[in-house]
Amino acid sequence: MCSPEESALLRLEEVFSATLARINSLVLQPLLAAAPEPSDPRGRECLLLLQQLHGRSQQLLEVTEESLHSLRERLRHPDTVGLGSLLLLHGAEGVLRVHLEYIKSYTSCVVVQAFQKTAKKRSEYWRGQRKALRQLLWGVSPEGSVGTALVQALRQPLSHHVQQYVVLLLSLGDSLGEHHPTRELVVHAATVFGDLQSFMRQELDQAVATQALWQALSSRQRDSQDIPVTVAPLRAERVLLFDDVLVLLQGHSVHTFNLKLVWVDPERDGCTFHLFTPEEEFSFCFKDPQGQVVWQWKVTQAVCQALRGNKDFPVLGAGLEPSPPPTCRSMAYTFLAEGRLCQATYEGEWCQGRPHGKGTLKWPDGRNHVGNFCQGLEHGFGIRLVPQASEDKFDCYKCHWRQGSMCGYGICEYGSDEVYKGYFQAGLRHGFGVLESTPQAPQHCKYTGHWDKGQRSGYGIGEDGDRGERYIGMWQADQRHGPGVLVTQAGVCYQGTFQADKMVGPGILLSDDDSLYEGTFTRDLALVGKGKVTFPNGFTLEGIFGSGAERGLHTQGVLDTAALPPDPSSTCKRQLGLGVFPVESRWQGVYGPFRDFVCAGCPGDLQEALLGFHVQSSKELRKSQEYLCCERTQLDDGVGRMDEVLEELLQHRQPEALQQCLRKALSSSLHPLGQLLRTLMLTFQATYAGTGANKHLQELAQDEVKHHARELWAAYRGLLQVALQRKGRALEAEEDTETRDLQVHGLVLPLMLPSFYSELFTLYLLLHEREDSFYSQGITNLSLFPDTKLLEFLDVQKHLWPLKDLTLTTNQRHSLVTDKCFLSAIECLQKIITTMDPREKLEVLERTYGEIEATVSRVLGQEHKLPMDDLLPLLIYVVSRARIQHLGAEIHLIRDMMDPIHTGGLYDFLLTALESCYEHIQKEDMHRLPSRWDSREPR
Repeated sequence: MCSPEESALLRLEEVFSATLARINSLVLQPLLAAAPEPSDPRGRECLLLLQQLHGRSQQLLEVTEESLHSLRERLRHPDTVGLGSLLLLHGAEGVLRVHLEYIKSYTSCVVVQAFQKTAKKRSEYWRGQRKALRQLLWGVSPEGSVGTALVQALRQPLSHHVQQYVVLLLSLGDSLGEHHPTRELVVHAATVFGDLQSFMRQELDQAVATQALWQALSSRQRDSQDIPVTVAPLRAERVLLFDDVLVLLQGHSVHTFNLKLVWVDPERDGCTFHLFTPEEEFSFCFKDPQGQVVWQWKVTQAVCQALRGNKDFPVLGAGLEPSPPPTCRSMAYTFLAEGRLCQATYEGEWCQGRPHGKGTLKWPDGRNHVGNFCQGLEHGFGIRLVPQASEDKFDCYKCHWRQGSMCGYGICEYGSDEVYKGYFQAGLRHGFGVLESTPQAPQHCKYTGHWDKGQRSGYGIGEDGDRGERYIGMWQADQRHGPGVLVTQAGVCYQGTFQADKMVGPGILLSDDDSLYEGTFTRDLALVGKGKVTFPNGFTLEGIFGSGAERGLHTQGVLDTAALPPDPSSTCKRQLGLGVFPVESRWQGVYGPFRDFVCAGCPGDLQEALLGFHVQSSKELRKSQEYLCCERTQLDDGVGRMDEVLEELLQHRQPEALQQCLRKALSSSLHPLGQLLRTLMLTFQATYAGTGANKHLQELAQDEVKHHARELWAAYRGLLQVALQRKGRALEAEEDTETRDLQVHGLVLPLMLPSFYSELFTLYLLLHEREDSFYSQGITNLSLFPDTKLLEFLDVQKHLWPLKDLTLTTNQRHSLVTDKCFLSAIECLQKIITTMDPREKLEVLERTYGEIEATVSRVLGQEHKLPMDDLLPLLIYVVSRARIQHLGAEIHLIRDMMDPIHTGGLYDFLLTALESCYEHIQKEDMHRLPSRWDSREPR
């Protein structure tokens, strides 16, 4: 059976539904019909608000009809349709939402006086409708204005309706038993509509108050409390809180703040609370705590509703604290105050009134920055475009930033067709970096080395493509200054002291024919003053040198032709740079960031800034900074990835596992060790490839490779110590020099040598070119011998000849067979050029020796160990038949790079034997052709 309250609710909904329909036909539709398309902005705003109100009224009518339908069903079938089926109960939140939307549209129309302005356009019509309007209202003076009557017609029925909702729902709740299943729904609905009633009164009062200020402020006020407040430091005379802005009045000045970009400090300081905006920080001070509580609540509520785009509910006084607005937000804002951000627009993430997180910053002059921000400053990875004023070009900076300036690793592409890849500090190039002109540049130049406060300073490599020169040495204030070596494409090398970009004082010159000049130079590298020339044949010329436009180079001195000819090998092997550039100090700018990374505990979020990154480089990509941010090869989770790296080092500490772990690390561009190795490769190529491929730099390069191996091992040890620290384990003890060298030569050098092998081996080729040419001639001559004749020529004892291995065809004689003896040893030795690892080359040599002994043992029918007197001629035979090119370069590289542990052992013995073969083949008696053949032939 239905209660009397349910019947009363049905009648209430029927009356309200009819009233809404009548309001639509009598008021809203005529208002819209009376409002032709206005030309002024205010008129268009009024029309838009009236159209919005009409739509909200239709929604309110629809939800009232739905509620009415649910009530009718309940009254018709009380036994089958429960009380909980009423829309007002189970759908109270939805009904509330429709009412709130209507109130919002209605108060907006009140604020801009939309009813009064529109009514004036059809005043005759509305005067004729006064009687009909009075039937909708009560307590309205007949002499009142039409506008006032319209305002009341759209407000009074709704206010009365919500009031009756509350009364009837409270009565219904009281009539139900305490344990009735729908009592909780009824109580909730009564609470919701009770809050709505309070909210309506407050909103309508605020709308009326705002209407009074509309003419002066030209804005839409939502909240203005007459509570005394002092604003510091602005000293505002009055504070107005609107739906979307906070307004401070200070004399004739009006300060407005977008509420979406206002942060309320949750901390309270007595009777004061603080606000943060993108460009201002100020405090609201009150005489008593109550005023402070009210205003802080109001501002917090207003910020929340501005961010959500709708009103907070319930209102102040309902007993519930408003949810705090989010500290981090995404918004756009244009800075107005003078300074570096003046007129710049930031769009992105904010925190406490400052850009914080990912965002985009754009200036009116075309500059823009995309990246990470921290407390209002560029911080982390970011990309900035800076247009050039003179041309349609721009500079593109892809860098790490710290507190507003570039700091750490970056890649910068300049509109001047130059690219810089390296480190920055305080916005300037600082530390290691490479500055290179692009292929499109008219003049190709490149600098690889150290920088100090934006200038080339310290050890560096400068290349001038037009002049065909490469400078290796010290720099200061962007100029060559201090000891240096200058190498030209023509093969001429200078070594001396430079000042202000010019060579001064004594120095040496090595020409491509190995002539040596020791003396003084002009600033243009011309010979001048006292000097001495040593020619390749040993002659010397000592005296005073000079040069002129007409006379060319001239000298006055003594030519000595009596000196003994020097050793050609020592003449061509003069080395430059030794002792001048200590290998330990050459590339500190590369090792330094890695050490800093390790000392900081290997933080994954700093790996890119300290160790570098790789990014695609093209003008097409530069057009879209957001795309560039995505295209940067980066660690998806730098912290997590670093944890994995360190954990892997802990799990692979045994020799064999460690070798595999280091091989994987050095081959990865994302691993710290791999990143360090790639930078070292870059410096090595910049120094010794191309123009720098000069034989007089071979020892400089060799020392550098060995030192890099030691540094890589130290880098591994540093990472391992960090891994142990993170696990709380005991750190490893310091290594002694002997233990370190064993690990460096036995473990690291073989793994990293392939990265430098091409440039290093080229230097060995050039240094031993003369010897290899004699060796090649000897090999060519020895290849003319058939196998038996060559064995006989080399004095190999005949009982060691492997004639059993020779398969003869019909009428074929032993004396005509070529390249058939010791074939397995020959094929084995030829593999020495297939590997870059010195140890593997020595293992090839050991297997070759084993193949020779195995062949001899098979010939003799018993195991046989070859003495040196028998081994050397057999090895010469195998070497001559293997025809390995550049064997001298191979031998010297193995000797220089082999593990010291093998000194005096089997590998050292076999390498010495190979060296003897190489020297023997170069001798003159190997260059003569056989004049006659022995008529006796072995069978």
